[in-house]
Amino acid sequence: MATTPAEPVDKSGTRVRRMFGQIAPKYDRMNHLLSMNVDHYWRWRTVKLVRPQGDAPILDLCTGTGDLAFAFHKAAGGTSPIVAADFCPEMLAVGEQKKQRAGINGQVVFQEADAENLPFDSNHFQIVSVAFGLRNVADTDQGLREMTRVCQPKGRVAVLEFSMPRWQPFKAVYGWYFRNVLPRLGQWLAANEEDAYSYLPSSVSQFPQDEEMADKMRAAGLENIQYYPLTFGVATLYVGQKPAVANVEDAPSAEPSAACLDKA
Repeated sequence: MATTPAEPVDKSGTRVRRMFGQIAPKYDRMNHLLSMNVDHYWRWRTVKLVRPQGDAPILDLCTGTGDLAFAFHKAAGGTSPIVAADFCPEMLAVGEQKKQRAGINGQVVFQEADAENLPFDSNHFQIVSVAFGLRNVADTDQGLREMTRVCQPKGRVAVLEFSMPRWQPFKAVYGWYFRNVLPRLGQWLAANEEDAYSYLPSSVSQFPQDEEMADKMRAAGLENIQYYPLTFGVATLYVGQKPAVANVEDAPSAEPSAACLDKA
């Protein structure tokens, strides 16, 4: 029997902005609770594998409340200017409060920006990162092209995103929890009109994974793509490098990706 294709997830900017605006006050608590605090480890691995070099600026896109931006700030020892960009003002407001409490002051700057049309110069940032946000961008390919454009030649683009495990029986158990338990628990603890925690598994299931995602990064102009499954594949970190040629269209073709398995 043929399988009916899933309905495309509504990722319109208006819907996504409204959805995250509604859950912003409880966003951090829900992330930590539903991931059982493993999200701290994912960000730690990201900044360890994509460590800042020198004092060139860093952009964290779809930053939410800024957790990955703060992790890069710590990893850089406060020497690199960090821009934490998001198109949801309610999320940015929470991030500003966290920044003030941490006493970081002007070393991390929160800025409202649309991932599909970034207000930054080309070839500017040594690292352009996004954590659990690229799947919310309506046009994934355009988001990747913009991330590549603003990245410095030989700089790195890092995409940390949820993924579906491949290893059985963990795949079946996690899939059942992710589709049936997490949405109900999330909606109960953080009630919202946009049903954000049902959107989560739907958007993850339709987001490209492994080589499909690596191909999209190559098409955006990146090379030397590597991806690192984290926590048995619950999340995956993708890292690509911008070619030394400033004009991405003139860059040499990418090398095949190397997949590395992290069993932590």
